[in-house]
Amino acid sequence: MLFTDNTLGKYKILSALGSGGFGTVYLAEDTWINKKVALKVPHRQNLNFSELLREPRLLAALDHPNIVSITTAEKQDNIFFIVMEYVPGETLETVIATDGRLEIDRALDYTVQITRAVEHAHAHGVIHRDLRPANVLVSESGTLKVADFGTSRFLEIAAHGTTIIGSPPYMAPEQFRGEAVFASDLYSLGITVYQMLTGVLPYDTPAPGDLEKLRRGELVRPPRLLNTVIPKRLDDVVMKALSPEVTDRYQRAGELLADLDEIRAQRRITPASASPASPDGLERNSASRETLRGIRARLRSRTTPPAGFCWHCRKPLHARADRCPFCGEAQ
Repeated sequence: MLFTDNTLGKYKILSALGSGGFGTVYLAEDTWINKKVALKVPHRQNLNFSELLREPRLLAALDHPNIVSITTAEKQDNIFFIVMEYVPGETLETVIATDGRLEIDRALDYTVQITRAVEHAHAHGVIHRDLRPANVLVSESGTLKVADFGTSRFLEIAAHGTTIIGSPPYMAPEQFRGEAVFASDLYSLGITVYQMLTGVLPYDTPAPGDLEKLRRGELVRPPRLLNTVIPKRLDDVVMKALSPEVTDRYQRAGELLADLDEIRAQRRITPASASPASPDGLERNSASRETLRGIRARLRSRTTPPAGFCWHCRKPLHARADRCPFCGEAQ
């Protein structure tokens, strides 16, 4: 535990920002350049050095405007810590707790930002494994930053994340078996979107007796039942992200992002005031449909092709992989 005005090398502690299962984050000042930074101090300082370096190495592999960036990792006064950018604002968890369910367009904007971060992480082989509102920072300018990669890992290390880890209300069914894959992050994102759209979780922390119901998809009600203003298309997207079977879910963040962009485009080009019964409304709707078809074509052309599983060993593959990195079989 560090206290206000404590120093670690050139960093002066200003206040504690929060604490989780793996470490405490402090607001600090880099006294050499008079800049505020965030310091993450792991609770378990007795881990071997390579294990302490796991999170900063993961973060160093990622460079995206929707992911908290890392400056360096240091050890001062026998204390290991990670130096990261400081994001003034609050967590998405606090936003939902304060505002309740968010307006559709705001929820869509936030979802797209998080999905872009997840897409970038997955493209670099990183699964987060603990994606939830408490680990998403909302800056004062409205930019979202995914944080806390302490539970993350490179998927290439194994067929899947083999440790049962995460926050139970946001964990995909397979995570309870220690089988986290890229689609597991998208399930967690689906829970987060559900919470943004309704103000509540689809279910409480599953009890051991509820795990079979979770695997059968019996714990989730469509969010549109709780908030009737949710468009049917968006409701379908959320429920696909929450499919209990991995193979029925979005396999890559790019697929989800394409559907979200299509929904946002539809909302932009179909103003509520345009009456389809009037000639002017019919003309505008016709033009809107043409525009939408063009947008869909562009989205399809840029969307990462669905990655799947190796036909031989059934382990997850990157998009466009022509050979399985695990068993070596051509695809």
